[in-house]
Amino acid sequence: MRSVPLGPSGPAVPAVVAGMMRIDGKSDADVRELYAAARSAGIDFFDHADIYARELHSAERRFAEALRLSPSERAEIRLQTKAGIVREGPYFDFSYEHIVSSVEESLRALGTDYVDVLLLHRPDALVEPEEVARAFDHLEATGKVRAFGVSNHTPRQIDLLRTAVRQPIVANQVQLSVAHAPIVAQGLAMNMESTPQSTVLDGGGLIDYCRLEGITLQAWSPLQGSEGVFLDNPAYAELNAVIDGLAARYAVTPLAIAVAWITRHPAGMQVVLGTTTPSRVVEAAAGADIVLTRAEWYSLVRAAGYIVP
Repeated sequence: MRSVPLGPSGPAVPAVVAGMMRIDGKSDADVRELYAAARSAGIDFFDHADIYARELHSAERRFAEALRLSPSERAEIRLQTKAGIVREGPYFDFSYEHIVSSVEESLRALGTDYVDVLLLHRPDALVEPEEVARAFDHLEATGKVRAFGVSNHTPRQIDLLRTAVRQPIVANQVQLSVAHAPIVAQGLAMNMESTPQSTVLDGGGLIDYCRLEGITLQAWSPLQGSEGVFLDNPAYAELNAVIDGLAARYAVTPLAIAVAWITRHPAGMQVVLGTTTPSRVVEAAAGADIVLTRAEWYSLVRAAGYIVP
């Protein structure tokens, strides 16, 4: 499994992450099989959030109850979770009290003393950076969180946090796939008049910013476009034709090519899977080791409907 650095100074982490959002209704055997497939494919990074599944922290709890990891095995993997969304609102809460209490409940649910990475889950328009800094300082000092990041944040939102937060922001988890790639495509159409693709939204330059600052991008929904999952979807006929051709050329599945398009980018991104099918985890992992040529990578961009001038 190809690895990438997490944050500005490492450590090395797998380019594919196993997302645990959908395991709540799975049996112990199902979760164990999924976990074993991930580990066999070189994936030791597991993504959670407090709001995933039917009840708060229930997916985290399902993971811990099914696996019952020994302390030595827990030390072999990385657990990432998120806090900041109040699902009952819905609204966002980056206060000291909410962040700390959410993390403490995540630790209880996961049956562990620490999480390796905590992400702030989407931006809070009412954020007070000093509150976030106080929470991060407390969680770091007590050994409950080892690294910190964000999710779906723009460059300026990250800069605002960094006016008070002293810990490195190691990751930013954002939606990205070849069929949903505005953060890539906007730069390609820069300065092209009357072209919607060239419109620079608030997240413009996000990839370049994260590369400059050593922030690892984590791509969620790597198979989603505006019309749903794009693989085998008639709405993406041209894209699937190119994907299928590349899959045959590299002797892998189309899923692997969808992953390879993301991991080919020199930003060193991680792909966050949402599947609970063990075989698809293995297929996705194979994609991380494929290095598409520039011509192949750009052919996918064009087939997805973006302008390559």
